[in-house]
Amino acid sequence: MIVVYREFWRAYNEKIHRLHRSEAMALILHAGKTNKNAYKALIAAEYVGVQVELAPNFEMGVSNKTPEFLKMNPIGKVPVLETPEGPVFESNAIARYVARLKGDNSLYGSSPIDYGHIEQWIDFSSMEIDANISRWFFPRLGFLPYLPPVEEAAISGLKRALGALNTHLTCNTYLVGHSVTLADIITTCNLYLGFSNILVKSFTSEFPHVERYFWTMVNQPNFRKILGEVKQTEAVPPVPSAKKPSQPKESKPKAKNEPKKEAKKEPEKPKVEEEEEEEAPKPKAKNPLDLLPPSKMILDEWKRLYSNTKTNFREVAIKGFWDMYDPEGYSLWFCDYKYQDENTVTFVTMNKVGGFLQRMDLARKYAFGKMLVIGSQPPFKVKGLWLFRGPEIPKFVLDECYDMELYEWTKVDISDENQKERVNQMIEDAEPFEGEPLLDAKCFK
Repeated sequence: MIVVYREFWRAYNEKIHRLHRSEAMALILHAGKTNKNAYKALIAAEYVGVQVELAPNFEMGVSNKTPEFLKMNPIGKVPVLETPEGPVFESNAIARYVARLKGDNSLYGSSPIDYGHIEQWIDFSSMEIDANISRWFFPRLGFLPYLPPVEEAAISGLKRALGALNTHLTCNTYLVGHSVTLADIITTCNLYLGFSNILVKSFTSEFPHVERYFWTMVNQPNFRKILGEVKQTEAVPPVPSAKKPSQPKESKPKAKNEPKKEAKKEPEKPKVEEEEEEEAPKPKAKNPLDLLPPSKMILDEWKRLYSNTKTNFREVAIKGFWDMYDPEGYSLWFCDYKYQDENTVTFVTMNKVGGFLQRMDLARKYAFGKMLVIGSQPPFKVKGLWLFRGPEIPKFVLDECYDMELYEWTKVDISDENQKERVNQMIEDAEPFEGEPLLDAKCFK
């Protein structure tokens, strides 16, 4: 019996010693000062009353590649929490660890069902909210390839998630129970990334209860101490340019056994001239469109006429277009976006069109275009008209502008008066267009 009591007190004293040691020694969180995943543990520590400090002089891309860091997390991801009992990585696991360091807090609720609901909302926030915000935001920073269908899917998934969250918050101040839990901390940090960087007011206003919840959370004293003053972004980051950086020219390496030239030796001169000729840059290959037979239509003259016509557009610009148009030297094309049902967000749809026109810059010398966003309610329709040099869509445009495959392309039959009138309406931004109002019209010239 005495032995049993001794073992009990030994284990009890060891547990108390570990707890006191963790309280006396600050837990070190390895992450940058603006890492929203680090905020989860820091806010939880404020509620629990545990000391967690950011690693001093942490530099992303440097500190997390050192041998010491890779021993804590072999794949080098942040954050990592350094504890007296060993490291913990993955931000949700770190936040859970911190929340459980003291049992006298309400971050995990007061019953098994509270615990289950808290874990439920943590997983929901990570898989449905954070993942979709990241798939939308990071490609626009250039961290991942930008693909419009992927962005549309992310926005659609995010709207579905925020809609579900909005419904839950209709009659709930917090996600679980009547006070802040770990579910609120993690969900708010995930929303913080979106509100601060990509979720503009016109987007979040569709979810008023989510808005109320977010601003309530970030203004709680323990949240505000870590996050500071939070401001909602006013603009969605633009789509990164698709232009590839020019490669520096490599100097021609000299042969290993090439004899050294002696000064003032005449026979060496021809050799120098030959080397200079070999190193001279080759003439740039001409675009195949520049080799087409001359056309009576001068594209720049049409673009000037279009830009300078302010009144009587039909009588001046439209008539002038058909007077200039050369069906042998140019071709007209209608385009329709293939995924119209996904155009549910106004500014995303317009940004999509703007990004397409930006990437079409490579064809500016050979093309003129009109892009229309049509409709007063989602889903909006995106349709366009393009004038290209040559009888077909230029191959280099199809090869280098990936947006082209997102549209159905139909060659205009100018012998069809209905199609010809449709061309006129698209050039002049006629409204209504095909029975619907114009939301936006953009010109490529």
